Amino acid sequence: MSISIGAVSDASILDAISGASSSLPPNQKMSNLFDAIDTSGSGSITQAQFDQAFQTQNPPAVFKAQGSGAIWSALDPSIIGSVSKQDFVTTMKNLMVQLRADPSASPNVVAPGQTVAASLQSLNFLV
Repeated sequence: MSISIGAVSDASILDAISGASSSLPPNQKMSNLFDAIDTSGSGSITQAQFDQAFQTQNPPAVFKAQGSGAIWSALDPSIIGSVSKQDFVTTMKNLMVQLRADPSASPNVVAPGQTVAASLQSLNFLV
C-alpha cells in the first residue's frame, strides 16, 4: 500500500505529513496525517501502514533520528498491532513537543539505538 502525495490536494495535509509548520493547530496536523496514512478509512492504522508512510513521506528530523520502529513502539506500547486515530493524534502531538523541546533528541546528538521510549522516560524524570 502506498500513500500518494499527488492524491492529497490540501496543502495543510502536506505540511502535516512533511512536518512543516503551518497555521493549523498540532491536533489538526496529526489528524490530517493520520487520515493520509489510513487510506482505507478504517479508523486505525497498522505498523506496516505507519512504516510505509515513514519511508515515503518526509517526517520531521526529530522523528527520523528516532526511527519508525521507536516511534511505533511509543504509539503502540501495549503491542496491540494497531493504533486508533485518537491515540495517534495524542501520542504524536506529545512526541513532537517533547522531542523538539529536548536538545538531546536532536539528530546530531541522539545516541545510536536510543528509543523514543527512553527519551520520554528521561523527560518524565525532568518534569
